[in-house]
Amino acid sequence: VQLQASGGGLVQAGGSLKLSCAVSGPTFSRFAVGWFRQAPGGEREFLAAVSSSGGSSYYADSAKGRFTISKDNAKNTVYLQMNSLKPEDTAVYYCGVNANIPTAQRMPPRAVHYWGKGTLVTVSS
Repeated sequence: VQLQASGGGLVQAGGSLKLSCAVSGPTFSRFAVGWFRQAPGGEREFLAAVSSSGGSSYYADSAKGRFTISKDNAKNTVYLQMNSLKPEDTAVYYCGVNANIPTAQRMPPRAVHYWGKGTLVTVSS
C-alpha cells in the first residue's frame, strides 16, 4: 500500500484548504483511511477517519465542525476539507491506513500500518 498526501500550502487565517490522499494498492476498498497532523515539536495527532466504503466518518474533537473527510472510491483518493483555518492548525498533515479495521473510528497513530508522505499546511495570522 502506498499513500501520497498533497494539497498543503500557505493560507491566511480563516481560509480553507482541501488535502488529498491518493492510495494505491488493492486495500483501498478494504480499510479505513485516516488523516493526522504533526505540529513542530509536537506528537502526531489523529484528526479524522473514513470507513472503507466511504459511508461513515469519525472525527477527533479538534477536527469537528471545521474539517470534513470524504472518499472517492473511483479515484482511490481520500480528502480532508479544512475550513476556518487557524494559525494553530499549522502542521505537517499525513494520511494513514490501519490494515486491521474497515470502520471509521479513532485511529491511534501507533496503530497505523502505512503512512503517506506528509504535506505542509501553514496558516498565517
